[in-house]
Amino acid sequence: VCNILTLGTHPSLRVPICGPPGLAEGRAKEAALPCLGLILLLWSQGPGVQGQEFQFGPCRVEGIVLQELWEAFWDMKDSWGGQRPRLHSDPVPPQEAESCYLIHSLLKFYLNTIFKNYREKAVKFRILRSFSTLANNFVVIMSKLQPSQENEMFPISENARRRFLLFQREFKQLDREVALTKAFGEMDILLTWMETFYQR
Repeated sequence: VCNILTLGTHPSLRVPICGPPGLAEGRAKEAALPCLGLILLLWSQGPGVQGQEFQFGPCRVEGIVLQELWEAFWDMKDSWGGQRPRLHSDPVPPQEAESCYLIHSLLKFYLNTIFKNYREKAVKFRILRSFSTLANNFVVIMSKLQPSQENEMFPISENARRRFLLFQREFKQLDREVALTKAFGEMDILLTWMETFYQR
């Protein structure tokens, strides 16, 4: 039995909560509590945070405090300790023209593949708050980076597509648990890329 937890109107904000009858409903109720933070985050995108925005080529995202993302990441990183080999083989930041598509693709990948499969570990390592901060902010950014090829607001370059497919292929070649851990541990590459397009 699956219940759909709806966080907003966009499809990326609909999360399936599955399990046996009764359990799914309970999980949905439990999941609704952290969602309050996401709702407050969405409501907070007001005049107080103007001037802080991402400009990914023609795609603009306002109201995200990058420092909060970095703090959440380092809290999680400190809980693991040590350094691991990089999953990304291409740490060069994307060009402005390809940034919107590439960042959108990577955020979608992290939300659909990494975050959905890492919550139990976040609870185990006692980093659920930092985990939720990153996940909620990624959802907000994703919801504002919507493809619209008709009006050329979401340009797709062959290079950007190739870079994302390379990352995805490297992930799939690894053991799943190892890949999840590495992808989470090297999120600093993604944040560094995003910082390149951050304007205060």
